[in-house]
Amino acid sequence: MTIKNSMNTINSVSSNHIPDIDAKLFQPKISIQSKDNEKIEAPSLNFLQDSWRRLKKNKGAMISLFFVILILLLAVLAPWIAPASPFQQNPAQANLPPKIPGLEEFSWFSGKSMNRGGALFDAYEKANVAEGTYYYLGTDGLGRDLLSRILYGTRISLLVAFIAVLINVIIGVTYGMISGWLGGKVDTLMQRMLEIISGVPNLVIVVLMLLVLQPGLLSIIITIALTSWISMSRVVRAQTLRLKQQEYVLAARVLGQSTSKILLKHILPNMLGIIIVQMMFAIPSAIFFEAFLSFIGIGIPAPNASLGTLLSEGYKTFRFLPHLMWYPAAVISLIMLSFNLLADGLRDAFDPKMKE
Repeated sequence: MTIKNSMNTINSVSSNHIPDIDAKLFQPKISIQSKDNEKIEAPSLNFLQDSWRRLKKNKGAMISLFFVILILLLAVLAPWIAPASPFQQNPAQANLPPKIPGLEEFSWFSGKSMNRGGALFDAYEKANVAEGTYYYLGTDGLGRDLLSRILYGTRISLLVAFIAVLINVIIGVTYGMISGWLGGKVDTLMQRMLEIISGVPNLVIVVLMLLVLQPGLLSIIITIALTSWISMSRVVRAQTLRLKQQEYVLAARVLGQSTSKILLKHILPNMLGIIIVQMMFAIPSAIFFEAFLSFIGIGIPAPNASLGTLLSEGYKTFRFLPHLMWYPAAVISLIMLSFNLLADGLRDAFDPKMKE
């Protein structure tokens, strides 16, 4: 009886001290619909769109892309924007310094040269150049406009590079995919052939080509194409060995798809990013190799000019006429730097594992 009375006392005390809880406290402040749980906030992007989004975040690559597009436009539009013909000679106005209207207060663009005594004189007045005639980058030893020759020289250098890279892609991708897909003894034999070809120095191949062909555009393109595809084929082979083990390739083989269809439809698209990056790295290498051949005198024959031949001509008179070498050197440096930085940015953009 005592225990029962104690329990009643506790219940009465507890009921008196428990406050009433407002039901509004349990109402959700935000109404969540079931369809909102499945809503995708970020836009759906494919591989190329996602790569472009990554590339835009790389400031160095975007600046390089701007310069690459600018250089390509200048090279394509060279016949229309060049102030003069690159072959037109005027010996009376040879070796004139640069002169740009509005910038004549700067010594580099004033049109003045220095004589042997160290005194400045107006080279344009001495050469009887007509009033209002300007050579923005000066003239060479035969009186040809240097700006026009640089525009046309860039055009030829880029033409050599793009044709060589095109051949590089056709041969290198085909060779690498066949080697990686077949594997076994065929792969071993094809890789030993690559080692033999890569063991021959490029300069030896150039000399052998000159015994068969005349020095010129064709011989340079063939020389670059014979050796530059080796690195591309090795990269493609490694990717083919990796991709052919994937489940979707196995499914395609089980479904009876032909080998060529599997290579072109399933394997090639999945390594397209790596191929583009290799192409971008190959372009400045081809330009530099062409410039090297032209610099040592076995490149583009006169009167045509490439950046290499302009460097070779300017090198001979660098102490007295530095502008003949500085401007072609600056252009080829800008081209190589822009393509390399852009290729570096593309490599990061095509890699989904790369942290942003």
